[in-house]
Amino acid sequence: MTTPAFASTFDPAVLAKAAAIRLMIFDVDGVLTDGGLFYGEDGEAFKRFNALDGHGIKMMQQFGTAAAIITARQSPYVLRRARDLGIAQVFQGVHDKRQAFEQLLQHTGLSASACGYLGDDVIDLPVLTRVGFKACVANGHREVKARSDYVTQASGGNGAVREVCDLVLAAQGNYEAALAPYLA
Repeated sequence: MTTPAFASTFDPAVLAKAAAIRLMIFDVDGVLTDGGLFYGEDGEAFKRFNALDGHGIKMMQQFGTAAAIITARQSPYVLRRARDLGIAQVFQGVHDKRQAFEQLLQHTGLSASACGYLGDDVIDLPVLTRVGFKACVANGHREVKARSDYVTQASGGNGAVREVCDLVLAAQGNYEAALAPYLA
């Protein structure tokens, strides 16, 4: 397996955990977004997503690691973003993320150890503590950071998801192949 230069700075145990996953699960607010909520006159909350994060998810999925979303809020913008990224498994309005995670495992037939999770707050702990690869964004809550295998350098909504996707691609030996079409 060819390891890109940036991957050589990671703990080999982190790389091994990321290499074993087949499904990466993401929270939304504070992970896929910066956690800010913009309210319009009608009270609807708008969200800002990061294009780099989205492309990272697409590349990761292209090389065999599926993506899913589990989020406490309900938003049509999340469904739209998931559809744009080809994410079929979306759980919204979930305050008991453990229950949604169990449904996801049943639906996919995967074990918890074959999953990874990127979160930012204590509501994510019931899932984060059960998966094989645990990650937290740089600006996440200290209790989530303390229980994570990897804490991103980037903050939520500002490249943290891409960082994790690149890590997964590198750990699974697919990073260079993912870049190849852009370097030809």
